[in-house]
Amino acid sequence: MAVRTTVDIPETLHDELRQRAERSGVSIRSLIIEAIEQVCSEPKKGEYVTGPLVTGPGKLGPAFPEDENPYDLDFC
Repeated sequence: MAVRTTVDIPETLHDELRQRAERSGVSIRSLIIEAIEQVCSEPKKGEYVTGPLVTGPGKLGPAFPEDENPYDLDFC
């Protein structure tokens, strides 16, 4: 069962959709549905970090700095 939805599309985008539909030989409706399906079917981008966040030369700081107070950090 289909559901009818009204969406206001800017004229320039509508012109692009119309031209692409004409070139492809399909309807604007099918282009829009295909685009929505692509966006909705993409896997979520939430992978775990497995490598180093910063690469390059340099030395690591202390793992547990004793002379720093976390309440002194400035988050401005």
